[in-house]
Amino acid sequence: MTLPIVSSLMKKKKQPSLVLTLSVAGLLIGVGSAAYWFFTQGQPFSRNLPVGANIIPQDALLTISVTTDNQEWGKLRELGTVATQREIEKNLTQLQKRFLTNNGYNFEKDIKPWVGDEVTIAVLPRAIVNDTSQPKSTDQNIYKQSMIMVLPIKKPEVANSAFMQNKLQNQGKLVEHKYQGITITQKQGNPGEKLSAAVINQQFMLITDDIKTMERTINSFKNQTSLSRLTGFAENFSKISNYKPFAQFYINVPTAAKIAAQTPNRALPNQVLTQLQNNQGLAGNITLEPQGIRLKGVSWLNSHSRRVLAVENKAGSMQNRLPRETLMMFSGSNLNHFWTDYISTSKGNPLAPFNPEELKKSVKSLINLDLEQDLLSWMTGEFSIAVIPNSSNDATPDNFRVGLVFMIKAGNPQGERRKLAETTLEKLDNVVKNQYQFKVESATVVGKSVVNWISPFGTLTATHGWLDEELLFFVLGAPITEKIITKPNQTLASNFLFQQTVPQELNPANSLFFLDMERVVNNFSFNRGLSNQQAFLSAIKTVGVKTAVKDNRSQQYDVVLKLKKVKN
Repeated sequence: MTLPIVSSLMKKKKQPSLVLTLSVAGLLIGVGSAAYWFFTQGQPFSRNLPVGANIIPQDALLTISVTTDNQEWGKLRELGTVATQREIEKNLTQLQKRFLTNNGYNFEKDIKPWVGDEVTIAVLPRAIVNDTSQPKSTDQNIYKQSMIMVLPIKKPEVANSAFMQNKLQNQGKLVEHKYQGITITQKQGNPGEKLSAAVINQQFMLITDDIKTMERTINSFKNQTSLSRLTGFAENFSKISNYKPFAQFYINVPTAAKIAAQTPNRALPNQVLTQLQNNQGLAGNITLEPQGIRLKGVSWLNSHSRRVLAVENKAGSMQNRLPRETLMMFSGSNLNHFWTDYISTSKGNPLAPFNPEELKKSVKSLINLDLEQDLLSWMTGEFSIAVIPNSSNDATPDNFRVGLVFMIKAGNPQGERRKLAETTLEKLDNVVKNQYQFKVESATVVGKSVVNWISPFGTLTATHGWLDEELLFFVLGAPITEKIITKPNQTLASNFLFQQTVPQELNPANSLFFLDMERVVNNFSFNRGLSNQQAFLSAIKTVGVKTAVKDNRSQQYDVVLKLKKVKN
């Protein structure tokens, strides 16, 4: 059956750019605008996979499934600020205009009565375009991606009735042909203006701007080579399954890496491409909660990858040693392994935050220590980095507004790691004293022996010591040592915001992160050039993240954003 919508959607339309597609995708993922539902031909219904997963080709670069539930969208419109809602509405209007308004349709009137609970948009890589008429210096004229929409049809008879009312006289010339037994309707026009549509089993409407993409999609459905058949896809999606999530997405990491490697002037080094090929996918679903958004994600390695993950989940106690007013905390299981993983994935990568070799040279130049041998070799226990505000009355710029606290479990006094740590601290004290002319003085804070670094100007700059037999601490900046030495009665772990933000699942955890964004934004100014970003950040109250390595090939993530409520 060919529904009238197939003909009606064949109006003149510019080819959607990847930039707009990905920007909208980022918005939908960032604010929670996708969901999932999956129909399998001849197989049981699965709630774990996105709608169209048994149709979309395996090499899809990105898929996003979007809920059509008005109540869920109503919840979204209650979150954030007026500024962020205005930005969301602007992007959604552009998306609706591109696919509906320009073709004479209104979602609520013409689509909603018959469409299923969710719809999916997939971005597919397209073959290189050998167009000699276009300047080769323009990347987008050579390397293009196509997009296809999957609309589940809940009520075929309603869909037929709704679109029968639409006038077709201005739709241009339409051509129908069979491909693999499925009717494809295509509007004739200039390249980039040919829309094609098809109905599969009266269950799904496919719409795309590229006939080859339509044929590839039909092939993947007929040959059972779709995403649902991709190794690890269904298995890993099941790890983050949730009943009626507001959003669901999938990113094909190796496909994205190939595109980045082939793009002129942006080619990735071969060693970087090889490392990225070890990864297979990143997926997540998003749900709306009364006070914010929650994202449950999973990433997994390629089944043929030689690289494996260290199943080491030791984080989860450092929040009990930090004061309640802590602004930010990140804790992890093993800093040495963290560094090793970073080296393996960033070596030779121009997009990496920093070059490992350059950092090692900088450490050697600044403090005359070997980063790996003198420092990281004994940093194999749980660690944390935290930012604590200086609440004293003399919190002048000279005395710093916050203190940066590093803590790590370095073993007991009889252990080898503890001895290596103490040796390193002695070397560091000598460098600070002899090379930088700091005063290095022993002191006592609330009964604990510490070592203070005092700058040539007389300002206390840093303090280090042991909180117990195995826990080493280092404070830089504001003099907040007393707050962590006197084990606080009101800890970060007892902070209501921490409890409500940091997810309770994924125990034991590989890492934890907490950020009191509202206090940071209110108390610290940002660069004026970041005004748009600050408007977005101002909508966030707190951020909580927890990760866990479940096996040697997959890692799970749980992210919570507590948001402000829109004030009408």
